[in-house]
Amino acid sequence: MVLANRSFCLFRLWPAMRIPTDMPRLKGFRYPREIIAYAVWAYHRFALSTADVEDLVAERGVLVSREAIRLWVNRFGRHFADSIRCDGPRPHDKWPLDEVVLTIRGQKRWLWRAIDADGDVLDILVQTRRNAKAAKRFFKRLVTRFGEPRVVITDKLRSDIKPIKTLAPCADHRAHKGLNNAIEVSHRPTRKREKIFGKFKSRQQGQRFLCTYDQINLIFRPHR
Repeated sequence: MVLANRSFCLFRLWPAMRIPTDMPRLKGFRYPREIIAYAVWAYHRFALSTADVEDLVAERGVLVSREAIRLWVNRFGRHFADSIRCDGPRPHDKWPLDEVVLTIRGQKRWLWRAIDADGDVLDILVQTRRNAKAAKRFFKRLVTRFGEPRVVITDKLRSDIKPIKTLAPCADHRAHKGLNNAIEVSHRPTRKREKIFGKFKSRQQGQRFLCTYDQINLIFRPHR
């Protein structure tokens, strides 16, 4: 199990939530770090709305508005995701890549996602295009962060061929529809979240939310 940054104790669960005194409060925030972290985690992990999280923490004796929870999610979600990614093991060098369409305000946007052989999400990027330029931008982010892979698996999108050959010339590029089943499955939580709360309001909102959502959901997902 991957643990987040210890300073925030993101995934510490307790039977009855109480105000802790062992950790200092964040400057400018009324509640301690553990309560903020718990609210952010619950929002992403269980596909809850801010109103649901408000009720959840209220049942445990913490009275906080849904607007404050929304502020916590936007302010600290990316930090938690980065902490999980940094504390996790080094990803495998076999990368399935895929893109799926998102409809944002009536316009098509493309969610590019990469996972490793264990199904852990390496990175996501919401873009307006599904062409060679977009493929190069996404694959360059991956190579810069993780180095060159040994194997890259994609579908038969021709836009992937040139960027992979240029940025990872030694990689074994396997373009086959049937080999990409693992990453097709990894799109399901995104679709589930969309179904519950509707479409994303903007490309930036989708990028911000999904970066955190994918990493937090890895914590309690059993590996093969």
